[in-house]
This record gives sequence, structure tokens and C-alpha cells, in this order.
Amino acid sequence: MAKREGTDLKAKVDRLVEKFLGFSEPVLAATALTCLSSGYDKKKTTEKLGSLLDNNKAERLADKVLSLGDFVKETQKKESRKRHYDESDGVDAKKSKGDDKKDLLSNNDIKSMMVNAQKLIEERKRALSAIKGTSVPKTPTIPSALVQTGPAMQRDEKSRKIALLQAQIKNKLNSGVLGFDLTQMQNDKPTPLILDSEGRTIDSTGREVQLTHVVPTLKANIRAKKREEFKAQLQEKPVEDTGEAKYFDPRLTNKPMVRNKKALRFHEPGKFQQMADRMRMKAQLQKLQGEISQIAKKTGITSATKLAQIAPKVHFGPEKIPRIEWWDSVILTNYGDDNEEPRIKEETITHLIEHPIQMKAPTLIMKAVYMPVFLTKKERKKLRRQNRREAWKEEQEKIRLGLEPPPEPKLRISNLMRALGTEAVQDPTKMEAHVKAQMAKRIKAHEDANAARKLTASQRRDKRRRKLMEDTTYGVHVSVYRVKDLTNMSKKFKVEVNCKQLLMTGAVIMYKDCNIVIVEGGPKQTATYQRLMLNRIKWEEDIVKDADGNESPNKCVLVWEGMKQQRNFGEMKFKICATEKLAREQLRKHSVEHYWDLAYSGTVMETEDK
Repeated sequence: MAKREGTDLKAKVDRLVEKFLGFSEPVLAATALTCLSSGYDKKKTTEKLGSLLDNNKAERLADKVLSLGDFVKETQKKESRKRHYDESDGVDAKKSKGDDKKDLLSNNDIKSMMVNAQKLIEERKRALSAIKGTSVPKTPTIPSALVQTGPAMQRDEKSRKIALLQAQIKNKLNSGVLGFDLTQMQNDKPTPLILDSEGRTIDSTGREVQLTHVVPTLKANIRAKKREEFKAQLQEKPVEDTGEAKYFDPRLTNKPMVRNKKALRFHEPGKFQQMADRMRMKAQLQKLQGEISQIAKKTGITSATKLAQIAPKVHFGPEKIPRIEWWDSVILTNYGDDNEEPRIKEETITHLIEHPIQMKAPTLIMKAVYMPVFLTKKERKKLRRQNRREAWKEEQEKIRLGLEPPPEPKLRISNLMRALGTEAVQDPTKMEAHVKAQMAKRIKAHEDANAARKLTASQRRDKRRRKLMEDTTYGVHVSVYRVKDLTNMSKKFKVEVNCKQLLMTGAVIMYKDCNIVIVEGGPKQTATYQRLMLNRIKWEEDIVKDADGNESPNKCVLVWEGMKQQRNFGEMKFKICATEKLAREQLRKHSVEHYWDLAYSGTVMETEDK
């Protein structure tokens, strides 16, 4: 066996073993290859493979290996048979066989060619009966592949038949049977596309040619267009005035010439339910309006409203201002002239004071707040011991009733001899392996329980978010800081990122010598952010120059902190403002322009003090 064939056979055996077992096994593949190369029969091969596999699998694999060997042998025989040397011609047998098929024409092929030529001639005759033409085309020639030489025994017969066929076809063509439309067929070919240097289409003489563009149209569009043209024609027809005719009945109408198409129209689901809901709401609204109008008629509100609309409006000038207000007229006896002071009714004044109804604060928490109970370490141990005791009693009760099997004895290396006794003496190796397997099982159960209790990444993220989130339903804590200079990118990054990490909202207004940082959140969030702004960030490290060129350290000041009913900002964003008016306008959009007034006034006062 050649080296290349041996390599191919080894690769096939490896693939067969891998497909049979589901994985590669070099030892098994080498054994199977040895059996093939040694020429073992099925029994011997099964014995060899049986040392590595069970009997059933070894027998099935032996069948597959022997089938593969037979297939490889047949393939090799065919290849050697194809490549034998032909002594008669001295050429490759494979090549001569293909050339015979290509070069030689059988009697059936020639007869089919004659039948096709006769059919073609009959078709041309029928076409010439209607078309008069005298042009005779060039005589087509038979391809040279049809008259190639073959073996010496058949060469004369084939060449004679081919020459006879050529003579018959030439006579037919010379008689004018086929010469009517070949020039037209040649002219029917599409003209070549010629473009000049500018990309325009030109003909062979160089003149510019305009190509006609055919736009494809759907049949539905064509039908719609015809329908519109027909309607337009109907509208253009003069309508006869039959109104004065003696027997004209205007109630009768002429039937249209074209019957209208009645197609199925499907309604969307829920359409009639929505219509019914709207009708119900409209009926309820009308009923409510009727009740309101009835009540207004009984109470006289409608008449008073109409009178108010009719009554003229009274414009009070400076001369019609009353001398005394109506609430003072209750306790005064006279209204007082220019020379007389007004006198007060003493009996109307008492020690009683009218207090308005006190409203509850919107931030007041209605639920009672209780102090949580914190247990000591000794109390926690006692509570855990009691809970474990109750769980153990419940488990023992289930075992006693037969609901659960009793647990295995908890074996360790230290209590091996005491727990097993004679079994440990009889086979100590087996008992030691049993104890170690039980210990590994307990450790795995413990680790699995810990893994089950462990939070996933999303659960840990939600837990951190819940710890940071605070309830701002009853009020939002707001802090306003003023920073002299906020051009340092590191400190700017800390201001923004810490606000986002604490899940706070706010905004930063950047203006020369007055940068305002506004943050909104819960009490803990505000305290953490305040510690960042006033203590953790070292603002004095940066030196700031004023307009006069004087250098001073940067600083951050807490302008104001308090509570509001709701938030005014979203996610923290930076706004760079060139003028004071623009900065105040940015805060006006959020209805907190007073923050700017408060912060900027502090900046102005510091400048004046310097």
C-alpha cells in the first residue's frame, strides 16, 4: 500500500471511530487500522476490538471497519483500471474513451439532425408564403466537431453521411427557402451603448441620442387610471335638462353604466366598543348637565348670572373711594368727618379670638413611627438556639411518623472506628473511601447552599440602589453651593459623578466668579453630598485670578439648604452662561431664579469687602 493511500485510510478510520464513539480514541483507531492492514476476518477483528470495548460494540465496529476496508479496495481497483496503458493506440484509455464520445456520431444522432432540419425547412416555407423576400443569406456551415475523424472502421461511413447531409442543406438554402429574414434578425439585436467623455449617450456618427425610459406600472394603477378617465368622460357629457319635461319624475335616478364594486370592509377589533363607550359618556354628560340646570333654576343661580351679565360695570374713580372699609363699619358708630374722630362700639369687642382652621402640613407622616428593637449579642444567641431547637424537634417528629427517612450517621475520620466498628476492621480502605465521600458530600451541600443564597449581579445592584434611594414623597431636601472657579476637570467630574451615584437631581450654572451647584434628594443623600463639597474636595488647592490680576485660593460656600414640595430638576447637567441675564433665565425655566439672586448677591458682597 502506498504512503498516501495509508494516510488516507488512517484518516478514514479515525473519523469512523470518532463518529461511532462520539469522541476520538487513538488506541482504538490504531487497533482497527492494524486489523485492516493485516487482513483479519470479522471474528479475529472482533476479538482484537473486544479487548477495548464490550462485545456488542466491538462486533458493530468490526462490521463498519471491514466495510470501510472493502470500499477502499474497490476504489483502488477502479483507479488502477482507469489508468492502464492502451497498446493499440498508445494513448491513455481514459482520454480515448472521452474522445470517442465527443468525436463520433451514431446513426441515431444523424437521423435526429435530419428530422430537425426538415422541420426547420417546413417552418421557413410557411413563413415565406406571407412574406415576399429575395435576399439570400450566407450558407451556414456545419461545425467542424461533427466531422472529426473516428476509428478507421467507421470513418468512411460517417464522412459519407455527413457530406450528403451538407449537400441537402446547401441546396435548400440556395433555393431561397431560408433566405427571408436573417438580415432582419441581425438588425433586431440591441444597438451598442456608446457614451462620450461627459457621460451622454451618442450614436455611431457622434450625435446625441435621447433614450426612452419605460416606467413599469402595476396593473392595479392602470385599472385605477382607466376608471378615472371614464369618470371624467361621464362628467364631460352634457346633461339634458329634463326638469320641464311632461313625464319627468325627479325621484327616479338613472342607473350607472358601471356597477359599483362592493368589496368587503373589515373593522378593527374594539371599534364598536369605543363608539359605545363614547355614546355612554355623552349620555352621562347630558344627564349631568340637565341635573345641574335644574338645580340652578331652583336656587336662582341662572337668574343671578343673567342679571350680572346685563348689569353695567361700575368703574370706581378716585372720588368714589369709600371713606371707611366695610369690615371697619361693624365696630364704628360713625364714619368720622374731617373734624371728628370715629367712635368705636365697645360692646362689639370681646376677649374671644377667631382662629382659622389649622391645615395639616403636606410633609406630615400619617403613620406612627416606632423605634426598632435592637437585641444584644446574648439575646440573639438565645433566639437562634431556640429556633434551631424547634426546627430539630419538627424534623424528629417527621422521622418518627415515617414522613422522612432517618439521616445517615455523620462520619468523620476521627470517629470512623467508633461508628462502624467491625466493618472498619474488615475492609478499612473501603470504609475510609465511604467516609471521605460523605464528607465531600456535606461540603458540597454547604457550598451549594451558600451559592443559592448569594445574590446575583443584578440583585446586588438593586440592593445598592435601594439603600441609596430615599422617599421624597413628603418633601425634597435642596442644597445650593457657590464655587468661585469650576474649571478643574477632576473636581468637575467629582461633582457630577457623585450626584449621579447618589441618585440625586440638580444642575450646575457656570459663570465667571460665580458657579452655582444645585442638588436635590433625601436627607442622607444631601448630608453625604454636603460632606463631599465642603470637606472631601480640596478647593483651596486651585489658585484663581480675579479681574485685577490678584490671586486668591478657590473656595466652595453653602448658600442655602432647605426643603421643597417637589423636584425642579432632572439628571444633573452643566450650563455655561456668558452673561448674568442668561444664567438667571436658565433658572427661571425651572422656577428657581431666586437661587441665582441669593448666590450672586453673596459674590457681589465679597467683592465689595475686598
